[in-house]
Amino acid sequence: MDMTVGPIFANIIRFTIPLMLTGTLQLLYNAADIVVVGKYGSDTSLAAVSSTGALINLIVNVFMGLSIGSSVLVAQCFGAGQSKDVSEAVHTSMATAIISGIVVGLFGFFASRGMLELMDSPDDVIDLSALYVKIYFIGAPANMIYNFGAAILRAVGDTKRPLYYLMLSGVVNVILNLVFVIGFNLDVAGVAIATIISQLVSAVLIVICLVRTDGDVRLHIKKIRIHWSKFKRIVGVGLPAGIQGSVFSISNVIIQSSINAFGSAVMGGNGAAANIEGFIYNAMNSLYQAAVTFTGQNYGARKFKRIKTVAFECLAIVFTVGFGLGAIAKAIGPTLLGIYTNKAEEIAFGMVRMNVICLTYFTCGLMDVMVGLLRGIGRSVIPTIDSILFVCGFRILWIYTYFAQYKATGADTNSCLRTLYISYPISWVLAIIAHGVCFLIFFAIAKKRAMKESGGALSESPA
Repeated sequence: MDMTVGPIFANIIRFTIPLMLTGTLQLLYNAADIVVVGKYGSDTSLAAVSSTGALINLIVNVFMGLSIGSSVLVAQCFGAGQSKDVSEAVHTSMATAIISGIVVGLFGFFASRGMLELMDSPDDVIDLSALYVKIYFIGAPANMIYNFGAAILRAVGDTKRPLYYLMLSGVVNVILNLVFVIGFNLDVAGVAIATIISQLVSAVLIVICLVRTDGDVRLHIKKIRIHWSKFKRIVGVGLPAGIQGSVFSISNVIIQSSINAFGSAVMGGNGAAANIEGFIYNAMNSLYQAAVTFTGQNYGARKFKRIKTVAFECLAIVFTVGFGLGAIAKAIGPTLLGIYTNKAEEIAFGMVRMNVICLTYFTCGLMDVMVGLLRGIGRSVIPTIDSILFVCGFRILWIYTYFAQYKATGADTNSCLRTLYISYPISWVLAIIAHGVCFLIFFAIAKKRAMKESGGALSESPA
C-alpha cells in the first residue's frame, strides 16, 4: 500500500482491520493459556500465569522497540522510493531480530526467578510463575523474528499476511494447550510449551513469506547482516521506543507488586481483567501502528498536509474504538471474567479494575497515537522522555505517596485497589497533553526544514 496517495481514511481502515484481527488472534492464544489453566489447572495456576505479563514485557520491550525502528526506517525509505535502502533495512532488521532473540532468551531464562522474588510473588505462586517464564523465554528468538518480519511487511502496507500466519499458529497454540494441560496434565508448563511452538510456526511462516516476496522487501538469507548506517537509524528510533516500553513495564511491575500483596485471588482477578482490556488495547494499538506507518511514508515523501489529515483521522478513530469497546466490556464484564475463572471472588476483584479502566481506556489510545505521530516524523526520544515523566514517574510517585498513605488508613481491599487503578487514566491524560504540545512544535520544525531543503518547492497536495 502506497500511503502517500489516495484516500487516507479508507486506507487507514484497510490497514488497521487486519492489524486488529492479528492482535486479537495473538491475544486469543494468550487468553487461551489463561483460560485453560484457570479452568483445568491447579488452584494457583491462573494467578501464576496471569501475573507474569508485566515481567515478560519488562524484559522483552527494549528489543521489541527496535522492531518499531525497523518499521519506521523501511516506511520512510519506501515512501522516498529508495530501493537499495529498503533492502538494506530489511536485512539489517532480520539480523537484529536474531541477535535480539538470543539475548532476550538468555536473560529472561536466567533472571526471571530473581525478578519474580523482587516483585513479592507469593510463595504459593512463585514456583509455577518461574517455570512458565523460563519456558516462555526459550521461544524468544522465534518471537523476535516474527515481530520484526511483521513490522517490515506493515511498513509497506501489508497487514494481511501476518494475520494469516497468526491464524494458523493460533490454532496450533489452542490445540496444544488442550492436549498438554488436559491430556498430559502439564499445567502451566503445558501452556508455555504450546506458546513457544506456536511462535516457532509463525516465525517460519514470516521468513518464508519474506524470502518469496517480490520487490524491495524480499529477504535473501545469505545477505542477512548489519548495515551499520541502517542499524544506527533503527536504534535511533527503536531504542527510545524500547526504553519507553520497558519503563512503562517498570511502573506496571511496581503496580503488580502492590497487587501481589493482596493475595492470589486479587492477582487472578486483576490478571483476567487485564487480559480482557488487552483486546481493547490491541484495537487501539492498530491505530498507533497506522499513525507510525502513514506518517513515516508521508514524511519520507514530504507530504505534510497528508500528515495533518492522518493525525486527525487516527485520533478520531481511536477515540471511537476505545470508548465504544470499553463501554461494552464494562457492561458485560462479569460474563467475560467468567470465561477465565469459575471463582466468584476473582470475578469480583476483576470488576473492580474494569470499573475504573474501561470507560477511560480511550485516553491510552489517544496517547499512543500521539506517540506514533512523533515517531513517524523521526522524533522518538521526545515521547520517551514525556512517558518517563508523565506516565511512569507519575505512577511510581502515586504508589509510594498517595496510595501508600491511603492503604495505611486500613481501607478495605476494593477501595485500595480503586485508588491504585485510578493512577492509570490520570497518567494517560498527562501524557496526551505533553505529546500533543511536542508534536505541534516538532511538526512545524520538520516542515520548515523540509521546505528549506527543497528550496520552497515542498509538495503540499493532500493527494
